[in-house]
Amino acid sequence: MFQQNRSVLMGWIVLFSAGVLTAQATQNSPPKVEPPPRDLIAARVNGQAILELAVYRGLMRVPPHRREEARKDVLNFLIDNTVVDQYLLQLKIAVDAKEVDDHILKVKKEATDEKKDFKKLLEELVINEDELRTELTAALRWDKFVLRQGTDKVLQDFFKGNLEMFNGSQMRARHILMPVADGKKDETVVKLSVLKKKIEDEAAQVLANLPATTEPIAREKERAKALDQAFAQAAIKNSTCPSSKDGGDLGFFPRAGAMVEPFARAAFALKPYQMSNPVATEFGYHLILAVEYKAGKDVKFEDKQVKAFVQEVYGERLRAAVLAAYKSKAKIEFVERKK
Repeated sequence: MFQQNRSVLMGWIVLFSAGVLTAQATQNSPPKVEPPPRDLIAARVNGQAILELAVYRGLMRVPPHRREEARKDVLNFLIDNTVVDQYLLQLKIAVDAKEVDDHILKVKKEATDEKKDFKKLLEELVINEDELRTELTAALRWDKFVLRQGTDKVLQDFFKGNLEMFNGSQMRARHILMPVADGKKDETVVKLSVLKKKIEDEAAQVLANLPATTEPIAREKERAKALDQAFAQAAIKNSTCPSSKDGGDLGFFPRAGAMVEPFARAAFALKPYQMSNPVATEFGYHLILAVEYKAGKDVKFEDKQVKAFVQEVYGERLRAAVLAAYKSKAKIEFVERKK
């Protein structure tokens, strides 16, 4: 349910970002596993190969005991990248070689500033300069597309229509996660719906036992307390998320940048101590209980940092839209690994 952590899952892909190259190379890393051969293929997207070496790079900072679990996320991200880049190539979005050269020079300067040898850094990151240029070209192509689509008018409208994403609003919520087993979506939805009714009934029973003379405000406090307790106990017993040990408590999170969009959208649509219907995400189905809402502050689109964040979030939504339109049409082949 949390957004993928770029620095862990695919930090090597964003080596062009300021500070990433040297930071990645100097951090303590898990024990090294020998890289696979450069011609070993992990998957193909419309015939275009994704190398096992690319997956290896994405797993370099992942502890050994988590690598098999994280492999699926890394490979899926690489597949998504390929789908998006193939779409941009169809649009004939060109990247000038000089732009790539300029970025390579920036990375080299960054390495020099950190008293690092550029070639040695690439060796540590198991990427050669040609591969780095390929990744930079794809990244720059995407940046051009976002800038072309995200005009000031588009970004301003996006900002005005989604203020909670940018003004620091926060929601505290609990949730119960049930993954979909064997594609049985309807069965999972039914299970969560039954569980929701059970939680509501438990809270209603507490209210029924209150004296008839209980004041409305006190009554609402008791309802909220009973609902919170019943939901927490249900999360402990039924949720597959690690947060289950805390009764499904996720703490406070912003409208954008922490949770996957369907989850965040559903959570922020609730008032405190309202419960959602089952919400679908890539992780399964969730019941969400809003606990507390913190309103944001007044922000202006013209603020440089605000505008940059608006553009970042807009880019994420644009990427999701491209994938929604084209990934299902792509021919994706996974190559079986030899044990």
